[in-house]
Amino acid sequence: MTGGPTRDTTAKTDRGPLLLGVRHHGPGSARAVRAALDAARPAAVLIEGPPEGDALLPLAADPAMRPPVALLAHAVDDPGRASFWPMAAFSPEWVALRWALEHGAAVRFVDLPAAHTLALNADPTWGDGDEEELHPDPAAGLRVDPLAVLARTAGHDDPERWWEDVIEHRGDGDPRAPFAAVAEAMGVLRETYGAGGHGRDLVREAHMRLRLRAAQKEFGEDRVAVVCGAWHVPALRRRTTVAADKALLKGLPKVRTETTWVPWTHRRLARRSGYGAGIDSPGWYGHLFAAPDRPVERWLTKVAGLLREEDRMVSSAHVIEAVRLAGTLATLRGRPLAGLSETTEAVRAVMCDGSDVPLALIRDRLVVGDVLGVVPAGAPAVPLQRDLDRLQRSLRLKPEARERECELDLRKDNDAARSRLLHRLRLLAVDWGVPVAGRTGTGTFRETWRLRWEPELHVRVAEAGVWGTTVHGAATARAESRALAARTLADVTALAEQCLLAGLADALPVVMRGLADRAALDADVGHLAQALPALARALRYGDVRATDTAALGEVAAGLADRICVGLPPACTGLDSDAAEEMRGHLDAVHAALGLLPDSADRADRWAGVLHRLATRDAVAGLIRGRAARLLLDEGRLGEDETARLMGLALSPGVPPADAAAWVEGFVGGATGGGLLLVHDERLLALVDAWLSGVPDHAFTDVLPLLRRTFSAYEPAVRRTLGELVARGPTAAATRARAGVPGFADELDERRADAVLPVLRLLLGADETTQTTQTTQTTGADR
Repeated sequence: MTGGPTRDTTAKTDRGPLLLGVRHHGPGSARAVRAALDAARPAAVLIEGPPEGDALLPLAADPAMRPPVALLAHAVDDPGRASFWPMAAFSPEWVALRWALEHGAAVRFVDLPAAHTLALNADPTWGDGDEEELHPDPAAGLRVDPLAVLARTAGHDDPERWWEDVIEHRGDGDPRAPFAAVAEAMGVLRETYGAGGHGRDLVREAHMRLRLRAAQKEFGEDRVAVVCGAWHVPALRRRTTVAADKALLKGLPKVRTETTWVPWTHRRLARRSGYGAGIDSPGWYGHLFAAPDRPVERWLTKVAGLLREEDRMVSSAHVIEAVRLAGTLATLRGRPLAGLSETTEAVRAVMCDGSDVPLALIRDRLVVGDVLGVVPAGAPAVPLQRDLDRLQRSLRLKPEARERECELDLRKDNDAARSRLLHRLRLLAVDWGVPVAGRTGTGTFRETWRLRWEPELHVRVAEAGVWGTTVHGAATARAESRALAARTLADVTALAEQCLLAGLADALPVVMRGLADRAALDADVGHLAQALPALARALRYGDVRATDTAALGEVAAGLADRICVGLPPACTGLDSDAAEEMRGHLDAVHAALGLLPDSADRADRWAGVLHRLATRDAVAGLIRGRAARLLLDEGRLGEDETARLMGLALSPGVPPADAAAWVEGFVGGATGGGLLLVHDERLLALVDAWLSGVPDHAFTDVLPLLRRTFSAYEPAVRRTLGELVARGPTAAATRARAGVPGFADELDERRADAVLPVLRLLLGADETTQTTQTTQTTGADR
């Protein structure tokens, strides 16, 4: 970088601006920028960024502002059209900004205005800039990577490693030396490659030159410093006319924009390239920038502390040996300082016993990190964001960059309010939290959420601001709009469930009118079956949240009655795909009916529907088998009748494919079918005898169905079934006729009732209370 033809190798001429070409988010560049500014003491500092952010620059002096943060610019009429300009503590732009504010220098952004940037983002012919776009264009043309070209020229195949050795790990010295060398190298590259495929750069650089001229006129030619990407330095030094630069900017499209500061994360910096990132290890770079001395020793001490928190045996001796090994590797490789690759290899060998598993934790927690920036309360924000911030504080639900699980007990007021907030945000497409299956069972009093705050959610909040100024009002308006626009009955029932979960009582009348209208007009049994489960869950949740669901119950009861009438005809004459879909509807309806308010008549009516399905030959084997299984589980089908139905379904006159479908419906899926065969060897003997008698030419046809059925069983169940079958069907049938040792043929209700006094004693309830609680629990969680 110091050789080549004779040319001006300084970044600043005697009567010209101080041009500091940097790499975005480079700690070595940031240290050099601070040293160069201390030496030059400019009156004005110009930074690559959108000029609309100038009014927000004083906020960076607020002690409450903690990087990483980002300037967010979005179109007023379309908040989804947005771009970010992130800055970390080790970003040269942030260091220059803070230096100017601390030393009383003027500070301004000089890049192309966001009004043009957002308009140009919609036009792929313009390429993309260095800002991070929320909707990047995947069709952008091939671009020259300056660092990769320079690394190859220097004989290195890894641009990241080359840049670390040359810039990030360099020691103290002339603060302007690296900028002069990089400026010279970039000048050669621009002479060779021109714009290098960065189509918009010519326009951006023209605007930078205009802003630079204005600053020089105001503060003096040699009293201005510019901090920008090193790629742009040759263009800023190029002598052009004002007219030529203005001609490049003439006729550019523009949109009306709003700009603010938003929190950013280290994880987001590592996610993609461009101005928004370009680094794989923001946590490591942040450490290099912040460590006052001995960065390798301090880094390995952090690693040891993390591993100790995870109960791994790591001592100070491990740290000492890892430091020695990292230094030795750096010396062997000719590096000025042990980098991330050397420290990682040392940690693997010394602290992790050669395992890569702990390294994944180290990369997640330290190399990348979960740092989430903070912006002061005075930063501009849409009213909806203000209300969300207020709710987060009042509910003590702090946004965090690290993913975590949050379990809520809906019987507690604060947890119930948290649940409503998260459900309302999901209605607004602000997916801060995602509900997951809890580890505490399937009761209605608990919810488990997986939370992670992403910077893009600020844009989602801005988009949702069109629906209202508060979370409650916006969610209500959004729910009403979706109810009017819903196309299917299932969409409306799902929306009704969401409204109950979110506590949107004001939206329910509109949703219920749409639900009643579509339910009355929809005659498709499949659509009705899709809609009923959501209504049943909504009724259940409504009970937990003390919500009036009387109207919802009437609609659900009407749907249930119509399903009972229309399901048997709808299950006849189905092919295999349609039968599979209908089986899903059958299971869903069966589970939903168990959640509806107790009705003996409805239960008897549904049992009659299942019995007709189980005994009608025109019904697909998959449906018949499933109906028989549901009847057996409910105690409405005796064991002898079950064996008779299975015998008929598996008789030699039935095509093997139909018989296999019946078996899949009866014992398939994760519904305990394997345990049923384990404990009822008569049924197992029937299945075994049928399977043994399947002709060779038909066996390959039924094998996929059987494999799908039995592969869903737990390994222990499959092993037990294998052992039982290995004894032979005759023995199994004999044992079945003789009964299972230790078990009677029929349930002894008197002996079963004997445990009730002990149960009441354990629960601390009297007989009346226990009976009531048992009835409620059975109705809610059946």
